[in-house]
Amino acid sequence: MIASSHSADKKVHDIARLGDEVKELRSAFVDGRSRLMRIKMESSIVKKMSEKGLVPSEIPPKKIKLKIKN
Repeated sequence: MIASSHSADKKVHDIARLGDEVKELRSAFVDGRSRLMRIKMESSIVKKMSEKGLVPSEIPPKKIKLKIKN
């Protein structure tokens, strides 16, 4: 009877610990995802590339169309 009670208590503590760990990991995931979204923004990319001497082209890209001959 006492062993069963100790086993149940241990499981409750393990579940609580794992719940806390899940919360921490989810928080780290959300932080990483938001940081990635900021890094991927076009304005931040343009800023980083301008520091290296690269600037966006002022001439828009042209679409290339191919005609297939049978």
